[in-house]
Amino acid sequence: MKTFYTDGSANPNPGPGGFAVICDGKPVALGKEKDSTNIRMEAQALIAAYKIAEPGDEILTDSEFWVNVVTKWAPSWQKNGWTKKTGEIKNLELVKELYALYCEKSSSKPNGVKLQWTRGHVGTEGNEAADEWANRARTGATLESIAEESA
Repeated sequence: MKTFYTDGSANPNPGPGGFAVICDGKPVALGKEKDSTNIRMEAQALIAAYKIAEPGDEILTDSEFWVNVVTKWAPSWQKNGWTKKTGEIKNLELVKELYALYCEKSSSKPNGVKLQWTRGHVGTEGNEAADEWANRARTGATLESIAEESA
């Protein structure tokens, strides 16, 4: 079983954004968008983590918003044709992609991937590393550049 920590960053918000997925203290996925938001980058990190995760793994995020999206709100949005009573669903393409991955790999299935919220910025090593690397990704760090530095 592996534990993945995810985080996203945009500075300013909106502005250049980056995301990171950390496993065993090291980045396993990094990405960036030229013009983004913290919310978008948090979703991108979770999507990347779900694509890597295998049965029995755990994904921890400090985004309570995205945990609520996939566990509470998306089921009814999907049932209602991807609409909600209060207006449009922002970042709908990310909501749909993340929710599909969550449903495919969910912890409700035998040996499924567990999604869990963790409090951010309280010294949890994996969460702090995800935050640091999301900011590095925002400013240009890539897995390839990390590998080159290590060589």
